[in-house]
Amino acid sequence: MNHILFLIIKFFGCVVAFTIGLDLFFPATVTDILSFSILVTVVSYVVGERIILPRFGPAAATIADFLLAYMSVWIFGNILLNNYLQIAWGSILSAAVIAIVESFVHRYALLYDETNRAKEREKRRTGYIRTPEYGTEFSEETDLPDKNRFDE
Repeated sequence: MNHILFLIIKFFGCVVAFTIGLDLFFPATVTDILSFSILVTVVSYVVGERIILPRFGPAAATIADFLLAYMSVWIFGNILLNNYLQIAWGSILSAAVIAIVESFVHRYALLYDETNRAKEREKRRTGYIRTPEYGTEFSEETDLPDKNRFDE
């Protein structure tokens, strides 16, 4: 459920960033803005949230998201649009806005992940243990009754 929430927040952040970055510097269509947003949202979620964030932390994931947004606007902007200088400024501005949004998303993702881990630990602690641990005690009887007493 919260993965969908992460994708929605990322998508709206990308739409706002690309609207500011692309529409401010040259006339980008709504289709261009939405296609850039969908591309960056999906790739950023897979690479940033699922791979880089758990292994390297939020700073590395934010840097990766910045570079991903910058490179995607730069590469696809050169293919779709013609002015190189405007694409450079638009990609820098878009990537900066996305990096700011992603820093908040990463904080929320780490907080959500930590609360889920705490719940799982609590569930494991109070739940059924699948691998039984048997405690066996071996000892010798030190207080044996006298055998001769019963024979009499």
